[in-house]
Amino acid sequence: MTVWRPPAEIRVKALGLPRRGDSLLVAEIHADDGRLTGVRPLGGSVAFGERAEDTLIREFEEELGITVTVLGGPRVVENIFLHEGQVGHEVLFLFPVALPPGRFDGQERFVFHEDCGTACVARWCDLDGLDVPGGPELFPAGLKALLRAAWDAEP
Repeated sequence: MTVWRPPAEIRVKALGLPRRGDSLLVAEIHADDGRLTGVRPLGGSVAFGERAEDTLIREFEEELGITVTVLGGPRVVENIFLHEGQVGHEVLFLFPVALPPGRFDGQERFVFHEDCGTACVARWCDLDGLDVPGGPELFPAGLKALLRAAWDAEP
């Protein structure tokens, strides 16, 4: 297992929010001892000179081999968090996206690889099963409430 610590700098990331019914496609986050500590949307760091939307499309192509369709503008969230005792700081561009039709149908979880080769697990999680006792935490904090409000407001 790869040990990861947040860098001592503010990072700008673009994350996608693919939805299937009341489920969100997320990546598992583990502690150093292998325990599942939570899940977060897929995406990655914005490179200098790259637009956040372009980052999102690139990251899904690199990690999953698919082209996502961006369905709207982003919500921007500042995320200051603690991971294994170290503070991290991110500015997140969260985009609603659609996966190519039929992609990942019937798959509840699958493995993908980060740029560095680290294997990661992505899975569909029912929104109501996140941030509850016995369920994984959804990162960044507060994302569940944002999504629930947006999803409940849809016709």
